[in-house]
Amino acid sequence: MSPAITAKEGSRQRRTGSHHHCLDVSSEAPPALELCGDRLPDGEAEALLLPEPVEPVERGARGCRAELGSILLLLVLYVLQGIPLGLAGSVPLILQSKSASYTDQAFFSFVFWPFSLKLLWAPLVDAVYLRGFGRRKSWLVPTQYVLGLFMIYMSSQVDVLLSDQDGHGPDVVAITVTFFVFEFLAATQDIAVDGWALTMLSRENVGYASTCNSVGQTAGYFLGNVLFLALESASFCNKYLRFQPQPQGIVTLSDFLFFWGAVFLITTTLVALLKKENKELTPTKEETKGITDTYRLLFSIIKMPAVLSFCLLILTAKVGFSAADAVTGLKLVEEGVPKEHLALLAVPMVPLQIILPLIISKYTAGPQPLNTFYKAMPFRLLLGLEFAFLVWWTPKVKYEGGFPFYYYIVVLLSYALHQITLYSMYVSIMAFNAKVSDPLIGGTYMTLLNTVSNLGGNWPSTVALWLVDPLTVKACAGALEQTCRTTAAAELCTKAGGSCVTTLDGYYVESVICVILGFGWWILLGPKFKKLQDEGQSSWKCKRTN
Repeated sequence: MSPAITAKEGSRQRRTGSHHHCLDVSSEAPPALELCGDRLPDGEAEALLLPEPVEPVERGARGCRAELGSILLLLVLYVLQGIPLGLAGSVPLILQSKSASYTDQAFFSFVFWPFSLKLLWAPLVDAVYLRGFGRRKSWLVPTQYVLGLFMIYMSSQVDVLLSDQDGHGPDVVAITVTFFVFEFLAATQDIAVDGWALTMLSRENVGYASTCNSVGQTAGYFLGNVLFLALESASFCNKYLRFQPQPQGIVTLSDFLFFWGAVFLITTTLVALLKKENKELTPTKEETKGITDTYRLLFSIIKMPAVLSFCLLILTAKVGFSAADAVTGLKLVEEGVPKEHLALLAVPMVPLQIILPLIISKYTAGPQPLNTFYKAMPFRLLLGLEFAFLVWWTPKVKYEGGFPFYYYIVVLLSYALHQITLYSMYVSIMAFNAKVSDPLIGGTYMTLLNTVSNLGGNWPSTVALWLVDPLTVKACAGALEQTCRTTAAAELCTKAGGSCVTTLDGYYVESVICVILGFGWWILLGPKFKKLQDEGQSSWKCKRTN
């Protein structure tokens, strides 16, 4: 429903496989090339399913308690990773409260793209490093230092950027560039931490890495989004946390950035000085040993007919949800719903978000996981119309003191239903990606499929935000000869003593169009999408030739 409360589908991805190159390593013989899409003989196809031999690792009595320090370090690193993600999710609501246009919101939405595109530079992070300093620390330490220093610097600039710039509102371009850099650095840190987690923990405890990832990033997002929006709101702080009302919240965005910038610097310094990379645990040998070969491999995978069909279909499958997912939360803020209240709706959803994947996975674990995707799609499309009705209904129940309790119950139930359909489709896609990914090159293969799946949600959201203003029709009330078609015309209307009044909100037009397009995709292309799961294993395999 909004950047604050809508779970990002696949906001994090598996990175590409580990690569064993560093700056002072001599060149090796070129690795084998991948020929994808060839039909394999039965013997070769079966051989691809066998895991490669790995170097034996000494297994001692290394329980969870023996590696508690490493587990806690991973947890802290993932929490730090979630902070810039949460802050970026809160900015659209802040911009909306400052009457930013939806064109500005569309421009800012590019901030959320780096995590979906990190596959483009993940091979570089995996392959280039300083042997003496450590493979993962070579990227983790400088990335977090830059993040911390940049946060501290921006703490002195962000209030100016968010203030009214000569009557034109916040400086959206500068804010977008700032948070794009934040997200790019956080995505790079994610690649390094994901890779380090595989060797920081012993093999019997490496499963805790995914727990640290999920819990840590969720906690960081909560701190940077829900907690920040609550403490930044003067009304929330005056109502629940203060005895004497104040014109501002307890913290400002400037204070928040400075505090976490200092935390980044201190934590990074401690990691650089005190934590050594585990050299006993040699990373398992994976599919490729060079940067060039990795990109060549990705290109060869995407040229396979089955993979290409999947990419084209998943890139268009989420168009029908774009208005509901990207615009609804911002419209609710525009209609007067406090942004901190929308953010706090994420709290009661946490148990549901934990339970849903466990329940849905029972239906996606079979040979046809996309059936769940197909069945959930029409319900999610219909919820788009329900969200539009919710926005229309919002000003009608508003009173001087805010909104009645039953209104928030309706919003919460709507959001819960949305989460059920969203997770049904998300878990289905993840199960399908895992099912078809070639085991021989599983890391790179699945990351590529997840990247395309995420882009299929990113670009429609950006377009949906951008189209709201052009589709909105406004008339100049009080000055008959004036119009409100452009910003300049709206200013002339105001100078002539009139005011611009919305006669047709582009959000409602867009909501109907998106639902129509969504059902069109479901009827015409949905069966073709389901048929992909009937393709033979050889259609998804890559053949390695020496």
